Amino acid sequence: METQTDITQMLELIERPAFCVADGLIVYTNTAASAHLVPLGKPIAPLISVGAQEYAAFNHGCLYLSVTIESTSYEASVTMIGPNHIFILDTSSNSQLQALALAAKELREPLNRIMSISDRLPFTKDGDPQTAELAARMNRGLYQILRTVNNMSDAGSQSTPKMELRDITAVLQELFSQAAEYCACVGVELEFTNLPTSVYTLIDTQRLERSIYNILSNSLKYTEKGGYIRVRLTRKKDILYLTISDSGCGMDPRNTLAPFDRFLREPGIEDIRHGLGLGLTLVRNAASAHGGTVLLDQSGESGTRITVSLPIRQNTTGLRSPSIRIDYAGERNHALVELSDSLPYTLYLPDED
Repeated sequence: METQTDITQMLELIERPAFCVADGLIVYTNTAASAHLVPLGKPIAPLISVGAQEYAAFNHGCLYLSVTIESTSYEASVTMIGPNHIFILDTSSNSQLQALALAAKELREPLNRIMSISDRLPFTKDGDPQTAELAARMNRGLYQILRTVNNMSDAGSQSTPKMELRDITAVLQELFSQAAEYCACVGVELEFTNLPTSVYTLIDTQRLERSIYNILSNSLKYTEKGGYIRVRLTRKKDILYLTISDSGCGMDPRNTLAPFDRFLREPGIEDIRHGLGLGLTLVRNAASAHGGTVLLDQSGESGTRITVSLPIRQNTTGLRSPSIRIDYAGERNHALVELSDSLPYTLYLPDED
C-alpha cells in the first residue's frame, strides 16, 4: 500500500497540477495543484462537472472527465494507484497545438495542389504493373500526409462544434460497415453491435467520425493478422456508451499514468507505429465537445479498450441551420484517408481515366 510519503513524492514529480483522492476526499496535492486552489480535505464528487456517473463506477484504467474548481473548469485524467485516485489537471496553454494548426494550414495548400495533380495523371489498370504500383504507393503516401495534416489542424482548432440532430445508430452503422471491409483486407475482423432502435441526438458528425477512426487506426496498428476489433454501442438512461476493444498488444505501460496528456509519450521510442501522439487528444476533444468522457483500460489479457460516453441531447433551441461544410478529406474516401497508416497500398490505385 502506498504511504503518504510515496504519494506526495510521486505527485511532486508531476509537473501539472495533480492531487490524490482516497475514500472520496482530496487527501494530497502537489505544489502546482495548491496554486490552482485545489481544496485539500474536501470531497471530490461536487467538483466533477462532466462524468459524475462514469467516475462513480470507475475502478480501473484511465478516465478523462472535467472538474470545476473555484468556478474554473479543467479537463482532467484520473488513474488508479492502489486504492487511490490520481487526478491530473490540464492547465497547459494550447500554444503547442496551435503551432501545429498553423503549420497544418501552411502545408494544406501545397498538399492539395499535389493531390490535384496526382488525380489528373493518366492511368490505366491494364498498363505497366510497376507504374501502377508506384502510383498506388504515391497515393497512399499522400493520403497519410493528408490525415496527419488534418490531425494537426483539428488538435489545435478552437472552432465551435457543428451540432446536428442525427440518428447516431445509422451514422455508426454506416461507418463501421465500411471500416469492417477495410479491416478485413489486413486480416482483422471488425464486429459492430448496434442498438436495436434508433436514437436521435445532437452530434458533430465529422468530429465524432474522425475520433472513431483514430481509435480504429490505433487498433489496426497494434493488432496482428487474425486478431479482432469489437465495437458495441450501449445505452444507460440518457447516456450512450461506445466501446471499442481489440486483441492487440495493449498500451505501453510507460504511458498509462496520463495517456491523454499532449506530447508526453516517452522520448526515444523508435516504433514506427507511434505518430505525433495526437490520436487520443482528438478522441478526448471530441468527447468533451459532446459533453462526454473517455475511459481507457485493458481488453482481455493484453488488448486495449476505449469507452466514449455520449450524453443524449435533443434540444435544438438556439441551434443554427447547418452551414455548408468543407469535406475534410477533399471528397475522398474517408476510411481510406483515416486508416491509411494501416491499409495496404494496393487499395490506393488511382481511378482509371
